[in-house]
Amino acid sequence: MKLLRIGAPGHEKPALLDQDGQYRDLSAHVTDIDAKAISPEGLAKLAALNVSTLPVLAESRIGPCITGTGKFICIGLNYSDHAAETGKSVPPEPIIFMKATSAISGPNDDVIIPRGSEKTDWEVELAFVIGKTAKYVTQDDALDYVAGYCLSNDVSERAFQSERSGQWTKGKSCDTFGPIGPWLVTKDEIADPQDLGMWLKVNGEIMQNGSSKTMAYGVRFLVSYLSQFMSLHPGDIISTGTPPGVGLGMTPQRFLKAGDVVELGIDGLGTQRQTFIADR
Repeated sequence: MKLLRIGAPGHEKPALLDQDGQYRDLSAHVTDIDAKAISPEGLAKLAALNVSTLPVLAESRIGPCITGTGKFICIGLNYSDHAAETGKSVPPEPIIFMKATSAISGPNDDVIIPRGSEKTDWEVELAFVIGKTAKYVTQDDALDYVAGYCLSNDVSERAFQSERSGQWTKGKSCDTFGPIGPWLVTKDEIADPQDLGMWLKVNGEIMQNGSSKTMAYGVRFLVSYLSQFMSLHPGDIISTGTPPGVGLGMTPQRFLKAGDVVELGIDGLGTQRQTFIADR
């Protein structure tokens, strides 16, 4: 299933994308695409519906594909080829940092370049969403705790991230810096999360063209690893890192300015399109 949320910010309706590309209203069956809806029981209930009987929603804004997220966890330098372009090596254990949940936005919403920004950058990433509480999980059982996958743009302000002292979080958490969706794709539709092509364009020019094959620490490992340090709860988002081609790694470096358009996609997970605008 491809689950999504349709409507104006704060007024989204839960929906399902049918085989014809129509948005089907799930409001009579779930209150939202949230922790309850993506639980194993919730997904089983939705999977049993006769999709053809669900009302069709007129095309409208697509919101973030999940709501009620408690933690938005990101993994740094998790692609060997991306680490190399930044002059670093893959760390012996995953780098973990948090992106504020207030950064979450819709996949096609405008992204605001914050005041004082010098180095706003792009990162196409595979994200997964937890479907049931995970604590001290083994790698063998790890995917049992994943509800599904989605596309994420880990927008980053590099000067805030690395040149202003402290941790990475403040360069990752600006308002609108967390576009997710368009859909939450249930795990049964993704045969192998470690074999997905991914790409990103800026103003129509390909910048990133990679694959989750080069991910150093895969989804199974990350679920298990993170669950040794903290409980993962339904609705938590884990964004798994980016392949090479970010602006930071270019010579000369290249960063986003107001009016730039970023498009990105991952096999089976849809596409995003954002216009970057200046903060007012």
